[in-house]
Amino acid sequence: MLNSLKNQAKRLKQHTLTVYFAARDPRTPVLVRVLAVVVAAYALSPIDLIPDFIPVIGYLDDLLLVPLGVALVLRLTPPAVLKSAQAKAQQAAARPAVSYAAATLIIALWLFILCAAALWITV
Repeated sequence: MLNSLKNQAKRLKQHTLTVYFAARDPRTPVLVRVLAVVVAAYALSPIDLIPDFIPVIGYLDDLLLVPLGVALVLRLTPPAVLKSAQAKAQQAAARPAVSYAAATLIIALWLFILCAAALWITV
């Protein structure tokens, strides 16, 4: 049962990436793009419509809204766009996520904090 849940979570992640890439494709109809952006943003966002700390209901939005939104976007996306988005999603999932911009920002933030702490200590 645990393997089944892991496989379903992996498929949902793959479908979410597919929705993301479909939203970025200019061949996708405008309304489907808007829906795809909303679904991908909600799925990847740490902010939920219903907070997870609320018993039972907190996880229902993750268990229902995200899969239903993904399914709707996949159904409304043209087949050629969907095939292209799935290929891009497989490539993205295969390589490790590296963001040099994010790394630079984090390093700059830590340097700022260290400089501020050193200044505070010496004054």
